[in-house]
This record gives sequence, structure tokens and C-alpha cells, in this order.
Amino acid sequence: MLTKGLGLHGGLIYVTNITQIFQIFIFIISILILQLTSFYPRKVWIPEYSSLQQQIVNTFVYYKTKIINKMGEQFKIIEYPLILLFIITGATFLISTNDLVSIFLSIELQSYGLYLLSTIYRNSELATTGGLIYFLLGGLSSCFILLGTALLYANSGTTNMDGLYIITSISEINDNYNTWYQSYYINIALLIFSVGFLFKVSAAPFHFWSPDVYDAIPTIVTTFVAIIAKISIFIFLLELVYYTSNYFSGYNWTFSLLASSLLSLIIGTVVGLTQFRIKRLLAYSTISHVGFILLALSISSIESIQAFIFYLVQYSISNLNIFIILIAIGFSLYYYINDNEENIELLDKNNSPIQLISQLKGYFYINPLLALSLSITIFSFVGIPPLIGFFAKQMVLSAALDNGYIFLSFVAILTSVIGAVYYLNIIKEIFFYSSEYKINPLIKNLNLKGTIYNSSNKIIKSINFSSKNVIISSPMTITISIITLIILLFMFMNKEWLSMGTILVQFLFNY
Repeated sequence: MLTKGLGLHGGLIYVTNITQIFQIFIFIISILILQLTSFYPRKVWIPEYSSLQQQIVNTFVYYKTKIINKMGEQFKIIEYPLILLFIITGATFLISTNDLVSIFLSIELQSYGLYLLSTIYRNSELATTGGLIYFLLGGLSSCFILLGTALLYANSGTTNMDGLYIITSISEINDNYNTWYQSYYINIALLIFSVGFLFKVSAAPFHFWSPDVYDAIPTIVTTFVAIIAKISIFIFLLELVYYTSNYFSGYNWTFSLLASSLLSLIIGTVVGLTQFRIKRLLAYSTISHVGFILLALSISSIESIQAFIFYLVQYSISNLNIFIILIAIGFSLYYYINDNEENIELLDKNNSPIQLISQLKGYFYINPLLALSLSITIFSFVGIPPLIGFFAKQMVLSAALDNGYIFLSFVAILTSVIGAVYYLNIIKEIFFYSSEYKINPLIKNLNLKGTIYNSSNKIIKSINFSSKNVIISSPMTITISIITLIILLFMFMNKEWLSMGTILVQFLFNY
């Protein structure tokens, strides 16, 4: 490309500061998601034997582990880490790709991994259905990418993105330079090309697959589908938009991103108001956030690209937090039963324990800390100051207003206010109703036994403990705590984040 960087494999891959930063970011997000399946979801906590010294010197062995490790079906799936490797490899290649051929190979490597991951819970009818929907419609979007690729090659004679950027520059300087290189040829090809990518990130009007897929597949898999795919595609689109948006006279293909942004903001908010299933609601919430990201992307100014990078990072960590919390809530409810007929009839409860918003009713009285973490993340989605989501929305709106996009800014503000309704409905369920959950009598009186061994493997003491000593495991609680504190206390540590965004944008704009 036109900035300083390192080209590999004859220009197929190009490494710059932005690509490296976001590849590291993808690795960090992937590590945090892998924690969900790398450790047992629950542990036994006995205060007098839980100090750091006791844990280093002694070993605690307990029996009847079914209650501790219930719902750990993912540990039985041997292919899980291999498929994740394909997805992460595809995502990192897509960020750095610099050739039409490697773009298609990268997006397909990532997509096929996600299709397989969606259907990996073989005994789940819902997950198989969701995975098939995702596969069929994902295949359709790949056809658009392939058609756009073919048209770009036919009209420019090159598959290398550098060549394409040079041609767009020449066609702007002198339209009569060569009749073959007419700007509207490449404009139409890029428009078709971008449709496939908008499909993949579930931007309106190509969003219709995402609510069904999000809701049907297991929550752990939804976390990957909702975050990793979007980061890689948006960073690729950032470089594509930057190098082509300023060269075409007349109609520009990036206007389609603005149209998609407008539709995403409206559809993601209005349709979300009618949802009662939490993952469907989060799917429409994602569509609304994609609207903000596309708005920042299509303006393509220094301020808007800085807002785009910041919004993408905060959206990723907030979305990750809310999914980890939903999984943790499911693991924390082993001690309770709910006789509500609606809950009893739910399908696939082992893979997605929390499916309805009503299942969170009165959860504050069961686990106040998890409920507060969920509330802080939801308030960040709404954009309430001084949480991280407020700063992200403020930066995007400021960039849009500075560049004269007054109507789109007005729509974005209005949809943010309306969207607060369905977010606050979750808060209302958690805090303002009494819980429908009752303690399971079979577990309440269960007597569990454990033995403490010293470093020489000699028995020190045999102890009894109850199900009240079973809590969420440390990796999950530490991750939730750190991300929630980042969301909550961002205003006290914003300098480093914003400086990083500024430096990356300056590299991109050659300052």
C-alpha cells in the first residue's frame, strides 16, 4: 500500500502498524474467549483453606464433581481448538491482505471455521439449524465477494490492491488517460464487493440472518461469531475505503456505506424493541452498533477514523463482557430451579442456559456483583456517561457533525435514545422484580466431601462442604471484573487509548 510497511509473498500480505495492533487485539480477545472452555466453570471455595499460601502448599481434592462441572460439554469436543485456529488465522490474514485472491481465501478460511463452529454441538437441533442458515446465507455473500473480485480484475487487469489504488488515482487525475480505466467501472465493482462484506458483518439491509443464528447457536460460539469476524472485516474495509474514497469524481461507492449505516441504525433499534429473547436482542443491538461503525468509516477523515478505531475496540470488549456474563449467570444458577412453564419448555438449555430476558428476573438478589457488572455493560451500550460507550458515540457524532452529516447524526442520536428502552427493560427485570428461582431441595441438603493433601501427598484433613461453597471459577470472574472496570473507569485512563488511536490514524494519513 502507499504507507510504510512490509510486503510479504509477492505483495499478497502487507504488514503495517494498524494491521499489527489489531492482530494482537484479535489474539487477546481470542484468549479471553478460550478461557470459557479452558477451565472448569465452577470451583469449590472454602475460606479457611483458600489463602495463597494454602493453595501453593496444599492440594484440595473433592468428589462428586458432577455438580461442579455440569454443562461442560465443550470439553468433549476434540475439534474445537483446531477450528478456532482456522478462524483466527483467517481473521489475521484478512487484516493484512493486499490482493484480491488472498482476500477471498482469508474470508473463506474464517467463514468456514465459523460455520463449523456453529454446528459443532452435534446433539443440538437448534445449533445445527442455525449453522445451516449461516452456511447457506454466508455462501451467498461469498458469491457477491467473488463477483466483485472478478469485475475488479476484468476492469483493472490486476488482482493486487496497490495496482487498483494507483489506477483510481490516475483515473481521477485524468479521466481520458485510458478509456479502459473509467472510474464508474471500479465504483460498481467495489459496490458489489462491499455488499458481500456488509452481509458478513450483518449490516442492514443484509442483517436478516444474524438474529436467527445468534439465538440458535450456543452462547460460547455466539461470542466468536459476534466479535472476531467483525474486527477483521472492518479493518480490511478501513484500508479499502481510505485508499479509494477520495479519488472518484461523481458517484462514490462509499455512499452505499452511509445508506447501510442509516438502515442499520433504524432497523437495529426499532426491531430490537419487540424482542424478548436476549441473544436476538443483542443481535439487533449489534446491528445498531454496526451503524455507528459504518458512519465513522464512510466519512474517512482523521477524526472519524480515530472514532472508528476507538468504537470498534470498545464495542468488541463490551460485547465480549456481556456474553461472558450471560454464560457465568447460566453456570451460577445450578443451585436453583425455576418452575415457570416458559423456562421448562426451553430447548438447548445445556448449551445456552440464559435465553429469555425474563430468566434474569430478580437476579440481583441471587448474585449482586454479576448483576451490577451486566448493568454497567448495558449502560455502556446505551451511551450513558462516564462509561466507555458514551465516549465512543460522542466521537463518532462529533466527526459526523464536523463533516456536515447533520441528518445522519440526528438519526444516530434519536436511535440511541429509543434503543435505551430495550436495554433498560433488562435492567428493570434484574433489579425491580422479585426472583422466580427457588433453591433446589436435592442440592440444598447435599453433603459433599473433600480431602486436603500436603506437598508430600499425605492427608492433612478430610472436610465436608455444601453446595453453597461452589462458586464461579476464578478465570471467568477475573475476566469479567477487569473488563467491567475498564468500561467503568475509562475516563481515568483514556489518555493511552486515545493516543494509540491518534498515532495509528497519523500513520494511515502519512503525517
